[in-house]
Amino acid sequence: MSVRVLKPGLLTTIQDGGRRGCAASGIGSAGAMDEVALRLANALAGNPPDAAALEFSLLGPVLQFERAATVALCGAVVDARIDGNAVSGWKALHVGAGSTLDCSRMPHGAYASLAFAGGISVPRVLGSASSDVNAGLGPRALRSGDHIELDAPNPPAGASRRRGPAWTLDPRPWFDADRDRPIRLVRGSHFDALDDASRSALFEQAFRVSAESNRVGTRLDGPRLALHSPLELVSEAVAHGTLQLPPGGQPIALMAEHPTTGGYPRIGQIAAIDLPRLAQRRPGDAVRLEEIGIDEAQTRYLQRERELARLCESIAMRLAR
Repeated sequence: MSVRVLKPGLLTTIQDGGRRGCAASGIGSAGAMDEVALRLANALAGNPPDAAALEFSLLGPVLQFERAATVALCGAVVDARIDGNAVSGWKALHVGAGSTLDCSRMPHGAYASLAFAGGISVPRVLGSASSDVNAGLGPRALRSGDHIELDAPNPPAGASRRRGPAWTLDPRPWFDADRDRPIRLVRGSHFDALDDASRSALFEQAFRVSAESNRVGTRLDGPRLALHSPLELVSEAVAHGTLQLPPGGQPIALMAEHPTTGGYPRIGQIAAIDLPRLAQRRPGDAVRLEEIGIDEAQTRYLQRERELARLCESIAMRLAR
């Protein structure tokens, strides 16, 4: 079956768990900007956690369903409607044959994932269905008139959830609507190269998400940061969340479509547990950075992963009833 794209939204792409294991060849992973939203949407739809889903930003798509399907919407707050009737996110939803799902209004947050029971049928490139917009890998962003081909759900899941469960997940542990909470940052290898004023400003002053931010990086406008003295660097490996300092003095946090190497000073690393929170900040939103040690950052990440795994297991058990 297929789903027709009536309106594509601002940037709607197909994303899965990412293109792993290709960095040595200079190929980034791409994948969802908010990986937690992707995994929970897939769990609610009865899919594997890294199954291909739609991810959209700020202005979502309007979709018409050829046949009935079960979908799940997680991530940013979306004023979603099925045939004009408001529906909530963070739960499985039944969309009837011929019905229209409108996800075009997103009052809070920046990225949402829409998973389809059974997943999206799309060719894999280097083992992943993810669209890397910057590199031109994988499927392109959606356009009006496109058809999204869906795989049929596994019979047990489809039979038990034809109209979706009545319960809804509590989004509060997984979507942070408090834009005043700081984003935690581990000191990078070039943190000590910052001058004294810049080291203080990094953690004491507020930045704002630049309108030039995208899936490659979140640009932070604010106090101009500077080094004690110029550094001559060769390109080295960078990661999702690396905070680079270009010559202009405005830091950039690398995001899902980041390059595999970079030559700018690496002044910090966004804690992995806060990458989805940073991804959900909209252009103009304030960002305050708070220092965290690497041991605490790793401990908190592992704790989140255990909690997320337990939740996904619990969802699977409830869907199987």
